[in-house]
Amino acid sequence: MAYLYLFVAIFLETTAAVTTRFTDRFTVLVPTIITIFFAVSSYIMFSLSLKRGMNIGFGYAVWAGIGVLSVALIGVTFLNDPLTGTQMIGVLLVIAGLVAVQLGGGDNREREKSDHAH
Repeated sequence: MAYLYLFVAIFLETTAAVTTRFTDRFTVLVPTIITIFFAVSSYIMFSLSLKRGMNIGFGYAVWAGIGVLSVALIGVTFLNDPLTGTQMIGVLLVIAGLVAVQLGGGDNREREKSDHAH
């Protein structure tokens, strides 16, 4: 269940980041409301993932990494944002970082809870 909350948090945060582009420095009402609502909702979902046993360091790394990848891909695909070679290397490094976090033990706190239950 912790992962479900985490992925909902990622979706909400990604939506908030993208809609920020349309707020014109928070002067356009509807995108501003959407941005604030989704950003706050994202943190609520992240807190629920932590309450369900998600390790904060692991959870935040996954949240931030997938968020960066998602926003970059949405920008390039739908918003005509350029992506330079250096930026592509950065995106690949984010992916490598997520893989390293997962291979390095993943969500240890959730695993420890599971180990103690047996």
